[in-house]
Amino acid sequence: MPRYGQVDGDYGRRLRSSDRDGPVYMLGLTRLLPGHGRSTPVASLAGQPAEAVYAPASLLAAAGASLCFAADVLASTGGWDRVAVIWYPTRRSFVELAYQRDFQDWHVAKEQRMDRTTVMGTLPVGSLPVPAWSGRILLEAWSGPPPGDVAPGPATAFAVEGTIIGDGRGWDGVRYTVIEPGTALPLDRPGPRYQALLLEPTIERWR
Repeated sequence: MPRYGQVDGDYGRRLRSSDRDGPVYMLGLTRLLPGHGRSTPVASLAGQPAEAVYAPASLLAAAGASLCFAADVLASTGGWDRVAVIWYPTRRSFVELAYQRDFQDWHVAKEQRMDRTTVMGTLPVGSLPVPAWSGRILLEAWSGPPPGDVAPGPATAFAVEGTIIGDGRGWDGVRYTVIEPGTALPLDRPGPRYQALLLEPTIERWR
């Protein structure tokens, strides 16, 4: 069992043996260990492209995958630091990349910086998110019925088909909402079945 999270073996087997394989958006939430850049925005990491913080771009390209969203976390209910979404052309391509030696070597180095992580397989319910013209996005995750809208800005929902690694909780949906600065946020909404993260995007190239 990895130090930084619990692996859902059932979802892993579904990813490997899916009869209806197709694209999947893997949403990753990461909390870094102290002293490993938790207070440093990705956009300020001198000499490091944002992609290098989240994924080995050359390996993603070889698998036909791409980093389509990345953000720094300004505030959250879970103490998260970074968020990324990687699009994979198939679920099987996600699994195959995870077993490549070069990816495993990269992941060992990443593991030394991580305190914990959650990685969800998500599928768009309708259209893809629009760029955050305000520079701020509220990301919500929930288990059970979707919560009411927080703000009138553009909102995009994804269904969660499984959580490959996390803290043992299951999630049913996530939502990205473009918000105006100063919007009152539900960061203190009680209960373990809901998370909210205020994001400052560094990459927005949804496909």
